[in-house]
Amino acid sequence: MSESDEGKQFGYIMELIEKGKVTIKNIERELICPACKELFTHPLILPCQHSICHKCVKEILFFTVEDSFTDAGSESSNQSSPRIRIHSPSMDRIERVARSGWKRNSLTPRTTIFPCPGCRHDIDLGERGINGLFRNFTLETIVERYRQAARAATAIMCDLCKPPPQESTKSCMDCSASYCNECFKIHHPWGTVKAQHEYVGPTTNFRPKILMCPEHEMERVNMYCEICRRPVCHLCKLGGSHANHKVTTMSSAYKTLKEKLSKDIDYLISKESQVKGQISELSLLMKETQCNGERAKEEASHNFDKLFDVLQERRSSALRAIDASKNLRLEKLQTQIEEYQGLLENNGLVGYAQEVLKETDQSCFVQTAKQLHVRIQKATESLKSFRPAAQASFEDFVLDTTKQEETLGDLSFYSSGLDVPEINEEQSRMYNKALISWEQPGKAELADTYILEYRKLNREEENAMWQETEVCNKSKVISDLDNNSSYAFRVRGYKGSICSPWSREVILHTPPASVYSFLFDDKCGYNQERLVLNAKRNSVESRAGFPLLLGAERIQVGCYMTLDYIIGDTGITKGKHFWAFRVESYSYLVKVGVASSAKIQEWFHNPRDVTSPRYEQDSGHDSGSEDTCFESSQPFTLVTLGMKKFFIPKAPTAPKDSANRILPMPSCVGICLDYDKGKVGFYDADHMKCLYERQVDCSGTMYPAFALMGSAGIHLEEAITAKYLEYPDDV
Repeated sequence: MSESDEGKQFGYIMELIEKGKVTIKNIERELICPACKELFTHPLILPCQHSICHKCVKEILFFTVEDSFTDAGSESSNQSSPRIRIHSPSMDRIERVARSGWKRNSLTPRTTIFPCPGCRHDIDLGERGINGLFRNFTLETIVERYRQAARAATAIMCDLCKPPPQESTKSCMDCSASYCNECFKIHHPWGTVKAQHEYVGPTTNFRPKILMCPEHEMERVNMYCEICRRPVCHLCKLGGSHANHKVTTMSSAYKTLKEKLSKDIDYLISKESQVKGQISELSLLMKETQCNGERAKEEASHNFDKLFDVLQERRSSALRAIDASKNLRLEKLQTQIEEYQGLLENNGLVGYAQEVLKETDQSCFVQTAKQLHVRIQKATESLKSFRPAAQASFEDFVLDTTKQEETLGDLSFYSSGLDVPEINEEQSRMYNKALISWEQPGKAELADTYILEYRKLNREEENAMWQETEVCNKSKVISDLDNNSSYAFRVRGYKGSICSPWSREVILHTPPASVYSFLFDDKCGYNQERLVLNAKRNSVESRAGFPLLLGAERIQVGCYMTLDYIIGDTGITKGKHFWAFRVESYSYLVKVGVASSAKIQEWFHNPRDVTSPRYEQDSGHDSGSEDTCFESSQPFTLVTLGMKKFFIPKAPTAPKDSANRILPMPSCVGICLDYDKGKVGFYDADHMKCLYERQVDCSGTMYPAFALMGSAGIHLEEAITAKYLEYPDDV
């Protein structure tokens, strides 16, 4: 049974159950929530068509942590983890969850996302969150039948009987209550409206008779959206989120899906002998896996034993060397002590010399005293220059095991058949979040899973800990990164118990401030004759058009096109914010920056069809106006881009040579506005490098401002969000 069709197959399964073709106990595996591993309770259908308990969704959205998400269903995979290093159980942690709804006037986009426990793909619940999900009543009914089959001896009691209650004989779906025969007759008298209520056998599962739209709560669903794979109402189609989607009638969708599901189930049933054969093959594989696993354990244990033997031998050798040095030093020191003890009166050498002095025979005295005097002189010299015969320090015997510890820490099952993955720097990008994409080069086998590690590069903390997350595909979105920071990323692949080496580290820089979200304003001053907005309002292009040709025909000495202004639809009144955009390479002239609401009104209420290039404050011509305006803080700042160049505005202290003020135009341009400090900066957003910065008067509401002249195009950088699972087109 295909997991992607799970939500649509239960209706047909219900019919099979009713016909007695399916034993309820045989489908228990399909009735278990992948998150809590218990029978479903009020299951909800996710956009990926998997179901999950209502309480499980709420619990998942309650937790927000940075580590990778692994639901309870991954417990078995954790037991066979290919990594040697031991980490805290990842199944107790849930990956990045951003809670909230969307507000048009908010400075940053806020979404409600979480990974599906069934397929691990990120699910975006949108504005309505849990309220936008359908309740899977069909699955709920099957679970209730399973519960009844499991507790056949447990009776459902009447809800209306006086104590003690009687065993119920039927349940009313309209009243959502269970009755015994007597109570049912009392509360559903013959000839009344209640007598027409729908009743079934005793049950605790009461489902509504009509499925209502979660977005329009008073409307019943009567159509099926083929794009989103979900039922919708007529309001969703008329003006809602499904306005431009292809829909079909509910009866047509029911017939089509039921025919496909019936055909697929009939096909599976016809292949019963093949399935049984494959089950036998899998059973043999289980036994072989068991044997091979034990053999691999023995081999790994043997290899570790060899390492232990090497370590033990090196340990014994090192300890013997230390003992030998210790004994030699102790022996020297003991000898020196004995020599110095001989220098004491009536002891050793001094006592012997005192006895020699008592000799009265001159020849005998001279014979003995000569050698004794030499010894006495040596003892005297050693006394004057005292030096221990051995050092007590053993600093030469300290082992440096740093490299060995790193080597043992990376010890794993390497295979020449699994290539090193490569992080694709062109597809990877950093904006409000980090999107890391990688590829598996070569013709080697693809990895089953990947481990992506990242860490913040901090000068104060050189050896920052790596954070890791497990990924099933070849891309990952990382959130909760610090602003104005650099992060290193690396990835390795795993296939079973085999892993590849780490990829080359890639360093990405986060924006200098939180990403500010806005769209182009299509109302305030928008010139629809010369500017073209796309449907999403995140891209604008300018077109000269026929009126410009007519204007040029009337001018004999020359014609200059006007700047067509367009602004963001939300303003900034505090804080520090960053946004990025891309300027088309064919653009003739584009001005970008910030402007106050008063300055914008001045621009829009004083239109000029033909203008001299000396009129504009930052036109790129040496008119002299730039110098005078630059000295004081203005309520706007614009820089010029065009013809694949970035023009730094002219300053009084800047060199006269204009070539030094012209830079190659970045593929992605960023603007950072610090409202509180009255400062605006222009960045190469691909490398988060500041190209130009200056003061700006932020006394009023500031808006992102853009101006286009001639043929030009601007595209706002889209925020990095969780990607939906791509569903098959034939569903």
